[in-house]
Amino acid sequence: MIKTLLATAAAVSFGAAAASAQTVGFSQIGSESGWRAAETTLTRQQAEERGIDLKFSDAQQRQENQISAMRSFIAQGVDAILLAPVVATGWDSVLEEAQEAEIPVVLLDRQVDSSEDLYLTAVGSDLVHEGEVAGQWLVDNVGDEECRVVELQGTTGSSPAIKRKQGFENAIEGSDNIEIVRSQTGDFTRTGGKEVMESFLQAEDGGGNICALFAHNDDMAIGAIQAMKEAGVNPGEDVKVVSIDGVPDIFRAMADGDANATVELTPNMAGPAFDALNAYWEDGTTPPKFIQTESRLYTQEDDPEAEYEARKDLGY
Repeated sequence: MIKTLLATAAAVSFGAAAASAQTVGFSQIGSESGWRAAETTLTRQQAEERGIDLKFSDAQQRQENQISAMRSFIAQGVDAILLAPVVATGWDSVLEEAQEAEIPVVLLDRQVDSSEDLYLTAVGSDLVHEGEVAGQWLVDNVGDEECRVVELQGTTGSSPAIKRKQGFENAIEGSDNIEIVRSQTGDFTRTGGKEVMESFLQAEDGGGNICALFAHNDDMAIGAIQAMKEAGVNPGEDVKVVSIDGVPDIFRAMADGDANATVELTPNMAGPAFDALNAYWEDGTTPPKFIQTESRLYTQEDDPEAEYEARKDLGY
């Protein structure tokens, strides 16, 4: 559908033709997760399909690298910047520099604690809602049973870590039988998730005192699943596992019975971002400050094997 729309627009609009010559800088956080890798792949694909020259920078999870990349993009005179911010704070100065250079900035999948005047729009899911969906799934599946939850948080200070935690806590707030007993960052990585889960298991009677795991992303959940298996705990049965992102491997884990639920975060943030930029370049159309994507819950009942097959070649 995107290709058809682009072809039609190119035939009737000088603006769409002009947009094909645009150069966009993309400051990506890194490749800490399968979801992040898929976002990068799809952003490259979307740029290529639209004839956009994409200049890519991998920040390796360091904000200073992102700020340096953005300043390089500004110096090069790019037509726009896509920014997936590693943390929420500390962006005012470089965003002001982009604004002074009249370069629109679009945030991808994460928010910043800066004035909305400093960026064109933000494309992403409702991060609080994601956490609420995950938490409500647990509430619905635990019933009145006492449930001690361990939580694997994302990168400290990042908007997904802050807001997914907030949403999950909102959902379980009225359930006195559900309690988060341990919470620690796994930095959104499989290695981090495995290491932290190992410490949780040691502290909680080898896992005997743990009812459920809530992970802020699937990759940490997959690492935690490995830790549980090595400790003789049956993930998905002894410990319920709910996480967020919808990467292929979590669907494989659900098909194997090792995970129970995931809340999908689409990796195609670039499509809506480029749509907004094309309209802005064409006639100055200002998009809404937030363009929301869907957050769907998947469980073991949703044919996880088929979902795995549908996603496995998307660059995760």
